[in-house]
Amino acid sequence: MEQINYTVRILEITQENAQQRIDNYLRLHLKGVPKSMIYRIVRKGEVRVNKKRIKPEYKLQSGDIVRIPPVRVAKDNVLPSPKLDKIANLEERIVYEDDALIILNKPSGLAVHGGSGLDFGAIEGLRALRPDARFLELVHRLDKDTSGCLLIAKKRSMLRALHEQLRNKTMNKQYHTLVKGTWDKKWRSVSEPLLKNAQDSVVKVSPLGKASETRFKILQRFQGATLLEASPVTGRTHQIRVHTACKGHNIACDDRYGNEVFTRAMQGLGLNRLFLHAAHITFFHPVLEKQLTVSAPLCVELTTLLDKLQKS
Repeated sequence: MEQINYTVRILEITQENAQQRIDNYLRLHLKGVPKSMIYRIVRKGEVRVNKKRIKPEYKLQSGDIVRIPPVRVAKDNVLPSPKLDKIANLEERIVYEDDALIILNKPSGLAVHGGSGLDFGAIEGLRALRPDARFLELVHRLDKDTSGCLLIAKKRSMLRALHEQLRNKTMNKQYHTLVKGTWDKKWRSVSEPLLKNAQDSVVKVSPLGKASETRFKILQRFQGATLLEASPVTGRTHQIRVHTACKGHNIACDDRYGNEVFTRAMQGLGLNRLFLHAAHITFFHPVLEKQLTVSAPLCVELTTLLDKLQKS
């Protein structure tokens, strides 16, 4: 297998990378190196900032001198061919693009990045489509089975600005989801704490969990189902899926937190994917200097199901 050989590098931090965590900085400069190895070389003191040991959460300052040690790793992150249908089709799923940002209507079934047995994800696909792009990084993540708005920064400054909005909870996301039964209109907000199992990533409601909140709005009622708009205030793993399930209103075709009877009924109507879609995202665009809302349309499979429910 081909090897990547990284030699010792001494790099000076500019204002562009100031306030970035050292672990994230290293991931950009050590492409293909597993995250576990990056943390290991930091813990062992092989990475130095201003000739001193640092912790993975250390935030870089302008003028810092970073020593990156030599690393050898198997090259297993070769970009996919842009001619693959799944990759070529990503181009037409871009719903917004400018010099600093891409917003992709990610299809269900495509992970946001490769790894854990996956050859590639959305970010590797976009890098294959844009081989001349100097910088393409995920701003946030969506579950593999969730479709909709996915932000990819084309500049470090954009990534940093959008991450700040995520931390400050000033970026708003609205998901559309179809759930079992008749959602009670009094449940405008669900705030059960969520705890993730480290072994299998299954999330459950627990008093030991992290504070979580999702706001809900009823969009349309059907026979035996409700179409909701879900707006997560916090960003916990599987948050919307667990917050709906804990109220007894599982999302259609959820293979982890779903209801078997409801899932079979929806499959009988032609649905073969999780009905959870990031429909709208609103944020402040630092280059345009204005608030921007971008929408991603539902795929044909979801709109067809809604049409069938409307007629039933």
